[in-house]
Amino acid sequence: MNIGRASLPDRTIVRIAAHLPDLIVYGDFTPERPSTEYFDGVLMFVDISGFTAMTEKFSTAMYMDRGAEQLVDILNRHISVIVEKVLIFGGDILKFAGDALLALWKVERKQLKNFITVVVKCSLEIHGVFENQESEEGLDIRVKIGLSAGHIKKLVFGDEKSYFLVIGQAVEDVRFAQSMAQMNDIILSPNCWQLCDRSVIEIERIPDQRAVKVNFLKLPPAYNFDEFFTKCMENMDYYPSGDHKNILRLASTLESDPELEISLQKYIMRSILKQIDDKQLRGYLSELRPVTIVFVNLQFEGQETADDIGQVIQDSSVYIDSVLKNFKGQINKVFMFDKGCSFLCVFGFPGEKAPDEITHALESAVVIFDYCSQIFKIKIVSIGVASGIVFCGIVGHSVRHEYTGMISCFPSGWNEDIKFCSCPSHCKVIGQKVNIAARMMMYYPGIVTCDAVTYSNCSFPSYFFKELPKQHMKGVAEPGPVYQCLGLNEKVMFGMSSLSCNRHEDYPLLGRNKEIRLFLHNMKEFLLAKSSQVLMFEGVTGYGKSQLVSELGYLAQGDKHRVIALGLTKVSIHQYFHTIQLLMASVLGLDTCKHYKERQHNLEEKFKNYLDEQFYCILNDIFHVQFPLTREACTMSGVKKQKEIETLFMNILNETSKYEKLIFIIDEAQYVDITSWEFLEKLIRKVNVFLIMSLSPFVDTPCKSASAIMKNRNTTYVIIGEISSKDIRSKVCLDLNVASIPKELEMYLVEGSCGIPLYCEELLRNLDHHKVLIVHQYQPEEKANVSWHSLFKNYTKPQMSLKIFPFSSSEDIGEVCDIASGVRLKNMSPPSTLKEISLVQLDSMSLSQQMLVRCAAIIGQTFTTALLFEILPCWNMKMMVEALATLVQSSIFYCFQNQKELRLASKRKSATFEVHHRSLSLKDSMRIEGREEEKIWILENEVTQCRILRFCKPIMQKTAYELWLKDQKAALHVKCARFLEESAHKCEHCGSGDFIPFHHYAVDIRLNTLDLDTVKRMIDTHGFEKTEEVTRNKIRLSKKSDVFTDNLSPEEIGEKILYFFDVTLNKIIAADEILTPIESCQCQEVLESVLLPLAYHFTVLEELDKALYYYLEIVAGYITLHDNYLAYIHLCEGERLLKSLKHDKSWSRTFEFAIFYTLKGQVSFNVGQMALAKKMMRKALKLLKRVFPYSCISVLIQTQVEKNKHAFHMSQQQEEISPPGKGKLAQLHQQISCLSSLWQIYSLDYACHCKNFAHLAAMMQVNSALETKDSFQIIKAYLDYSLHSQLAGYQGLWFKYEVMAIENIFNKSLNKNIVEIIAYVAEKLSYIKYIMGYLELSIQLGFRAHDMWQLIKDPNRHYFVLQRLTVALFLKNRHHKMIEVMEWMWSFATIEEHVISQGLFYFTCLDILLYAGFIYRTFEECLEFISEREDNKILRFHSGLLLSLYSDVAIWFARLEEWENFEVFFNRAKKLVQRRTPSLLYCEGFIRYTECQALCFQKQLQEQIENVQDIGVELLKSLENLVAQSSTGPIFHPRIYHLMAYACLLMGDEENCNLFLRTALEICDSQGNVLEKTWLNISKKWWFSDKVYEEDSWLQIVLRLPKWDDIEFDESKIKNVEQNKFRFKITITDNF
Repeated sequence: MNIGRASLPDRTIVRIAAHLPDLIVYGDFTPERPSTEYFDGVLMFVDISGFTAMTEKFSTAMYMDRGAEQLVDILNRHISVIVEKVLIFGGDILKFAGDALLALWKVERKQLKNFITVVVKCSLEIHGVFENQESEEGLDIRVKIGLSAGHIKKLVFGDEKSYFLVIGQAVEDVRFAQSMAQMNDIILSPNCWQLCDRSVIEIERIPDQRAVKVNFLKLPPAYNFDEFFTKCMENMDYYPSGDHKNILRLASTLESDPELEISLQKYIMRSILKQIDDKQLRGYLSELRPVTIVFVNLQFEGQETADDIGQVIQDSSVYIDSVLKNFKGQINKVFMFDKGCSFLCVFGFPGEKAPDEITHALESAVVIFDYCSQIFKIKIVSIGVASGIVFCGIVGHSVRHEYTGMISCFPSGWNEDIKFCSCPSHCKVIGQKVNIAARMMMYYPGIVTCDAVTYSNCSFPSYFFKELPKQHMKGVAEPGPVYQCLGLNEKVMFGMSSLSCNRHEDYPLLGRNKEIRLFLHNMKEFLLAKSSQVLMFEGVTGYGKSQLVSELGYLAQGDKHRVIALGLTKVSIHQYFHTIQLLMASVLGLDTCKHYKERQHNLEEKFKNYLDEQFYCILNDIFHVQFPLTREACTMSGVKKQKEIETLFMNILNETSKYEKLIFIIDEAQYVDITSWEFLEKLIRKVNVFLIMSLSPFVDTPCKSASAIMKNRNTTYVIIGEISSKDIRSKVCLDLNVASIPKELEMYLVEGSCGIPLYCEELLRNLDHHKVLIVHQYQPEEKANVSWHSLFKNYTKPQMSLKIFPFSSSEDIGEVCDIASGVRLKNMSPPSTLKEISLVQLDSMSLSQQMLVRCAAIIGQTFTTALLFEILPCWNMKMMVEALATLVQSSIFYCFQNQKELRLASKRKSATFEVHHRSLSLKDSMRIEGREEEKIWILENEVTQCRILRFCKPIMQKTAYELWLKDQKAALHVKCARFLEESAHKCEHCGSGDFIPFHHYAVDIRLNTLDLDTVKRMIDTHGFEKTEEVTRNKIRLSKKSDVFTDNLSPEEIGEKILYFFDVTLNKIIAADEILTPIESCQCQEVLESVLLPLAYHFTVLEELDKALYYYLEIVAGYITLHDNYLAYIHLCEGERLLKSLKHDKSWSRTFEFAIFYTLKGQVSFNVGQMALAKKMMRKALKLLKRVFPYSCISVLIQTQVEKNKHAFHMSQQQEEISPPGKGKLAQLHQQISCLSSLWQIYSLDYACHCKNFAHLAAMMQVNSALETKDSFQIIKAYLDYSLHSQLAGYQGLWFKYEVMAIENIFNKSLNKNIVEIIAYVAEKLSYIKYIMGYLELSIQLGFRAHDMWQLIKDPNRHYFVLQRLTVALFLKNRHHKMIEVMEWMWSFATIEEHVISQGLFYFTCLDILLYAGFIYRTFEECLEFISEREDNKILRFHSGLLLSLYSDVAIWFARLEEWENFEVFFNRAKKLVQRRTPSLLYCEGFIRYTECQALCFQKQLQEQIENVQDIGVELLKSLENLVAQSSTGPIFHPRIYHLMAYACLLMGDEENCNLFLRTALEICDSQGNVLEKTWLNISKKWWFSDKVYEEDSWLQIVLRLPKWDDIEFDESKIKNVEQNKFRFKITITDNF
């Protein structure tokens, strides 16, 4: 019995045979149906406990990768052992039942005694495997075995598909024996005990039973069981022997036989045959999947013969099969009861998913019930229908398995009623839902029942069901409500079909403003004109059509308006004249009548003038009344009756329309029956009505009358689509009844819902089910303790126009929603309802298209065609392009030429809306067919040109991803990672290096464990050798240049610098060699297409070191792109990985920690959390072996050390010294980054000792830069040190280091790197000169920097240059040039969709309104931008820019004395003030904020509030501190002194007011600040003048502000606008 594992041939017939028992494979294929065969044999029933509970656990799991493959793995591990044992001992696996199986030893009667011994031996060995089995997944896996022997009957039945049953006393006995078994028991049935060799079996008697329990075999010492076994097997026809002795099953050696193959295919499910034909991998469809179960039970009379039963089962199965086939349902299992037979039918198996599956299942159930109830010899028909998640997959052994959908058809306690059977590719569905369906079938006999899920999700109206009394059902803890489906022939209950037109005032309809405006327009035309209007809204399920028409019904209500709204269902289309019947019932007031007599009375009153009394009875069937029949009515033909009824209805409606405006609303109008369409077509021609319809796209061509209505000239046909992102956000807030939600939740729901309201609701319901959402009272930011994890805990709000939540100046905005700790939304499994929608789409695709979608799902939501082609198995490019074109046409994928196109498409998420006057959906079918091929050809060309594709719906990607097994996923993730790693570096424009300089040299982990050739190729691709050459070139620092001799003045040096930049620009343009990049920076595309997928793939593969490496690279990349929110999100992912890694003290791990703290500090620095940033930078420096001191004494000592070190480095500049190694360079670059941030952080504090800390940090930065021997780093450090020295007042130092920085770029031979360094120097010098007040030089340098960055094509640097240039020109009153630069900025901002550039543009526009005296963009446009973009994930955390925008708007409202509006924006600005950053924008914003405070102070003075003097003192103190602060450049001093002068004047201190005014004017003269000087002179004149003019009020000034277009070409008008300056209002009280 030592059978080996020989390799199996891969023939189709072998793959088919593996799904079937030998009883079928080697059986008789007679065409007669039903056919029977009688034989003797031994049966074994093995049941494994525990898998139902496991399926329930996995089906309700929260995250993806929730374990479908884990379930099949565990199950197959145990079942394979049993299958192997059975096959080794000569058995035939008749049937798998998920966690149970039935085996047969078919032998002659005289052999039963010996074979019972063999089967007992087999059973004991199976127990031997399991009795010591340890618990797995929290389950105690044990088996129960029952044995029987005797006569068995095989029944084969069916038509197109074949099924078989084994029945007889032996089958009864094996079921009985197994039901008596406890864990690890073997029970012999009474007959089996009678037939066995009692001398070799030790048993234990069971009290009061004839069955016995086996203890062990008591074989004599000399007994040779192997010899006995061999002799027994000689009697088995299909036991492997001879040449086949090393295989488990003879059927696995079958040769190709087309005739046999066709016969066997009849026993296999359609979906499995597709997989076998397509040679898909075993387990390809193993998944947890939503299906609908229909259990049909037929109880017989009880006196039938076996032949009678066979014929009844045959007739029933053929009919059931024919009904199910129409709706893609399948008979999955057939089994016998004591007095009946049950069919287990399943809708929704892989490849068979159909829309409206639950409705189809119920419809099928009712039709089957009606048919089977009429079959002779069937006593009772009972049907149970349930919907839910089941496990579907391959279960068993490689030589004998079945595709099973694990339904618990044999739950504990139910086996006493069931006999075994077999059928095509049986499914056992392990899951509570099937248990419920079976129980309903048993406990509610003689009717069709369904569970609550089926009831809720079907398309039938509620009046088709009746809730049944609850019953305790064995094995079902919480079955929920049970409903009886009454059938399709029940009489309609009037009033049940009405559509509610009421609405909740606090829950408005969102995202349908265009549709409502269109309705109001049509309504107006209807009321004014004397013709009908038709408004039709088409949209797929879930788009909110019903809510829309319900809202329109509410809006349509008015005096003498008769609004009648109906909601149809799928059943309506099958009922004659049904829609008109419902409409007329409402018109006639019959829908409120409780009894037919009341309806009769109403009809008599209404029709007495329109219909002869003798014809009233023709209304009986229409309105379910009982008028007496008359001879005249009975003799009328059906056509004449219909014509008479239609004439009557038309007259009634025509008369009604004279007194009331008739407005008919029909929801789900695709279900209008044909006769109703015909009546409606006549109605809109003859009667003045307004017909409003909502409908889903027609599946088939609409009838002639429906088409005529759509083509009518008074018909407006609207296709509605998704709602906008803002509306989704508002909907979520309303559904949760909160004021705001986290940004992460908003992104998850906006992306996941795709603008479809139903998707949003289901996602929210799923989150609520898993207790992900936490609602709590909002805590203002200033009151909350700011930590890393609360750093980006921002809340996005619904649209302010809703006015549902109080977005006032109050800090208390009510309750907000948060996400539970530790939850990762992106990994959550989709809700089963949405997964089902995706499965319907997947199953409608060809197998090749399904494979493509599933492979794409492995890559992620967005993927490249190159990577997809890499992982597709054995595809060529033509196949892929054709499949992709079809899937793009089917709206599975969007295609884009590049990432930029994708980003732009993602940002433009607005509501979709199409209006067609006369429906465009009714195009000529022949023309459509003729253009289909052309359209596909065009799509294929588009796909060929596209590099990026994206799933239209994330739900589809998640659903397809979950279909893979774990091992398959892992293999594909590895392929993806290997492919992507070759491109895991910066773009070519940026030098192709690491985002974290020299990262992969310090952490030897970047390259995967590939072969040496691949590594070398990757090194060449990454350009590492080139990097080394560049670095060697960089280290040769320039000697002291003769360009800047000691006798040159600063002005002469400035001229030489400008001349140098001009020459450089000319050289770049004229050079033969390309010195600037051909295309702009593509680093964002690298991040999104390469690094993010890499981090994801390595995370899934649990290679955490590699995943961490790439997450840190991603964070560094997003920081470069100024997207602090995404940097934060991915840094949190990196933090999770760091915590998961094992403790390691290696330098590699220490360096990764240092990078993590550095990046954490940079993000904190960028969003204005300086305390946290300082802490992180210090931590990083400590790990980088560059400890920064804490005490003042330590700072003094360290400063001296650094001075000595600096002198040493400077003395070595002329020597040729090799640069440090790459690992050391990585360390030094991180030190420089930390120190650069530290000196800026300390410069924010005006305390004296902080000046020393800042100075030390700046000096340490220079020394670390000098140590790199990298001229770029040295130049940047010199310029930083120069800026610090100027701001700190070190007059002797700044000029020296500025000159040293410039000397390092002179006399350099130009290459791409040098050009970039020169551009950086021009930009930095322009910034320094601006902040120090040298406006003219700043402008000159700014224009040169602009020209260089334009050539270099680096948008991330370019836009800041444009902004600073604009502001410098603004201060110089050079309006023409300023507007020209602003136009450059706007062009850049719109082309790149760059939100920061747009924000800077509108900030400047507001400044022009407030200070320049003319309009470039209106205030309303600027305010609209702020309203739309303030929650943008990038702009939201750019505190300086937002502070400036909010403060400017607050100033506008304060000047207009609109104090309520002022409070809103002032408070928003106030929250941002604490997020201090040492940036130019923050200073701009803070100064404007202090102007708000000054204006507010004047108002408080006027109102004479308490402690107003203290407020004034605080304001002055704040302004004084701002001047004293090192980070505040001299360019801001005139405005600060101007405000100080105003504050002093308000406080009655005229002397200091004059002092500050003089100081401000002197600074303006020295800087050339014309703008501020003009305003200062106006203020001085205004303040000290006795005359006050009304025209000088800000309101009057605003009214006369000219537009730029009106003054552009008139210099005198431009000069006049200088007088349009705001006059600070003077209020002096006795308090001062």
